[in-house]
Amino acid sequence: MDRALANQLFENANARRWQLPLDVFINALERGAQHAFAGRQPSDTELHRYFTGLHVADLALACACAMGQDEAWHHFVAEFRPVLYRSADAIDPTGRARDVAEALYAELFGLRERDGIRQSLFRYFHGRSSLATWLRSLVAQRWVDRHRESGRLEPLSDESADPPTFAPSHLRTLGPDPDRVKYVTAMRAVLAAAVAGLVPRDRFRVGCYYAQGMTLAQIGKLTREHEATVSRQLARTRRAIRTDVERRLQREHGFSTAEIDECFSSLAADAGDLDLDQWFGRLPHRSLGEGGRKKSPADRSSTKAADGTEHHGARNSSQ
Repeated sequence: MDRALANQLFENANARRWQLPLDVFINALERGAQHAFAGRQPSDTELHRYFTGLHVADLALACACAMGQDEAWHHFVAEFRPVLYRSADAIDPTGRARDVAEALYAELFGLRERDGIRQSLFRYFHGRSSLATWLRSLVAQRWVDRHRESGRLEPLSDESADPPTFAPSHLRTLGPDPDRVKYVTAMRAVLAAAVAGLVPRDRFRVGCYYAQGMTLAQIGKLTREHEATVSRQLARTRRAIRTDVERRLQREHGFSTAEIDECFSSLAADAGDLDLDQWFGRLPHRSLGEGGRKKSPADRSSTKAADGTEHHGARNSSQ
């Protein structure tokens, strides 16, 4: 990157406060740009807009923490521990999510090393969102991962049990952000459009997995596919959705690369009450597919929708 611009950003970040070497800061800037513009060569204008739109003070702090600078780490704990705890309490007011926040400290500090390099989670912070937003996203994602993993290990519930909620409405109570409403509103709109644009079979798999929390094996029974095939198809569909969402945010809302990244971070940290039934249509309950129970007509209709032969009945009631 341009050295003069790098020096300016370094000064703006007050990086010397953390005894952060300039070369380490420049390396972080360049890695972030490579990640943001993966697969294409950006213009000078795009690069300048990207670099000047970064949260450079937060990036400098993250770089110093990743290096193990004591003063930077103490500052991070003092300033951002409340952010982690508030995020955890917003997800689960009973306090059960706080251990998720606590567990992040080891990953952020980088207790493990590889080839002499601390494996700190801070290496993945590029400054395109604020550090607080990024941390809220981490807590929310870790909670979702834990909730989903425990759901695969626990015995399947009966039909009277409530399905798991992977986008808690409590996330709306996270701290104020002047652009949060704009980003979340835009993301909800384009994400709904991207999901609506999926072919019925892809939308069925995604709905079963994310809306109903079904396992790959359960979905495979309904779609007559192997678990590995379901997993591959879900991965392909997720990539397609993300590509479509990024394209819509840029084309329909005029968002920059940094703003698009902020959209993803904002929605992860503040999902609100997403009406997944409206997005995916009528889906089978997560306990379907277990042996010994006969499917209802509505369930059989859902299975037909997965096969791509009749999908009208699987969508009629919830839309």
